[in-house]
Amino acid sequence: MSRLGTLGARLYRGEVGYDFVGKRKIWYGISILITITAIVGLSVRGLNMGIEFKGGAVFTTPKTSVSAEQARLTAQNASGHSATVQKLGDKTLRVQVSELSTDQSRKTQEALAKKLDVSTNKINTDIVGPSWGDQIANKAWTGLGVFMVLVVIYLAIAFEWRMALAALIALVHDLTITVGIYALVGFEVTPGTVIGLLTILGYSLYDTVVVFDGLKESAKGITKQTRFTYSELANRSLNGTLVRSINTTVVALLPVAGLLFIGGGVLGAGMLNDISLALFVGLAAGAYSSIFIATPLVADLKEREPQMRALSKRVLARRAAAAAKADSGEDTGLQDADDADGEEPEDASPAGVVGQRRQDGGRSRGNRGGRPSGRRQ
Repeated sequence: MSRLGTLGARLYRGEVGYDFVGKRKIWYGISILITITAIVGLSVRGLNMGIEFKGGAVFTTPKTSVSAEQARLTAQNASGHSATVQKLGDKTLRVQVSELSTDQSRKTQEALAKKLDVSTNKINTDIVGPSWGDQIANKAWTGLGVFMVLVVIYLAIAFEWRMALAALIALVHDLTITVGIYALVGFEVTPGTVIGLLTILGYSLYDTVVVFDGLKESAKGITKQTRFTYSELANRSLNGTLVRSINTTVVALLPVAGLLFIGGGVLGAGMLNDISLALFVGLAAGAYSSIFIATPLVADLKEREPQMRALSKRVLARRAAAAAKADSGEDTGLQDADDADGEEPEDASPAGVVGQRRQDGGRSRGNRGGRPSGRRQ
């Protein structure tokens, strides 16, 4: 078995672990800092909306030796508006000009044809009206709102309202970071971006629901034992799925990174950037929020319940009694009713990090070989 596989098995069994829930204030602070940066970037720079949202025209040229800069200047001079040009893989150009009327589009098409020394009908022109872009934006917002409502309702029914609230906060966290990154890097927002955003929301929920399902099973009858608090059980559930979360995230990020850095960056297929950046940032943020935001938030909300507070007091009291007996040299082999039911003995630290299992020390030392004493009846 590989090292990662061995580590995953030990995490699942509770033999090792990291105190994610106990250090939740650190993760909250990091997330707040990243979110504020994203909001500031969005407020200062704003989003670079594509023509699908604000209207304009897209001109696709045939194969040409004219540079992208020359085509951009030609389009700007003819239209009177700023233009962006993308060089495609087959040496064709994609010229995009925002907020053009039909007459301005025709003038720009003729100017590009003259510059490239081709006939006007060789320049493919697509005109998008601003009203169509408004419809797309409204439908995107409607779809996002419906998705959020359905997710909250489902999680509240399948689990509980605290988990639904934590998952919703994690989703808003992922969306804010992704949109803020778009504003900071200046990538164009297109319908492909909206598709990418909706895709990452579902992926972000995947890891969260897996952890919540394990936590729900572990927390059954939690108030009948005095070995773990709710936060410690949440941390054990999180550690149990940690390696799987890392593996699935890395596998999902590799092809998306290929689209973003190789397809969009090296090969110059700029049209891939709109969806690949949303997927890349969203997948990474979704994995982060599932581990560092959603589960610690659930633990915070649950620990406010009176019965969970009472459980924490009982757990701490039992550990204090065990420590006192250990200091006085007395036998520390505590056994509660929950241990008598066949569960493993208490060997967890307060942070939920579990060490190696202890061997039972109550066996007779005089019968080490397991053989009969040899005495005759």
